[in-house]
Amino acid sequence: MEKLDDIIFYKIDKAIRSYRMFAQKQLKASGYKISVDQWLVIKAILENPGMPQQEIASLVFKDNASVTRIIEILVQLGYLSRNIHETDRRKTNLEVTEEGKNIIQSVQSLVNQNRRVALDGISETALQNMNQTLTKIIENCP
Repeated sequence: MEKLDDIIFYKIDKAIRSYRMFAQKQLKASGYKISVDQWLVIKAILENPGMPQQEIASLVFKDNASVTRIIEILVQLGYLSRNIHETDRRKTNLEVTEEGKNIIQSVQSLVNQNRRVALDGISETALQNMNQTLTKIIENCP
């Protein structure tokens, strides 16, 4: 019987979780009061203005209830604003505030540093191969 550490998908998940824990620890140590998940949601909204909340949840690999909680916290922190949709009053538009844009910009250098640390010693060729391999796995699992 194979061991967990021999299963590629276990290793991929372990790598992702290790990186997220590392990144969260770095955010906290640097004095930021934002989580990795909160950063992802703000970034998703910035890159996809007007995207419905359910699609944001899918984009950041979270369930809708989790994204609802994250959005509520981000609104309370002043990083997002909620506005009533122009044509459908049942919907709301989420917009990143100036404070939200500032926190994304402020955290970006730390994000870049975290990525450099995590990818240290991995060649550009290995990264390209890994990217192609992961893309193929994603394509194989519609």
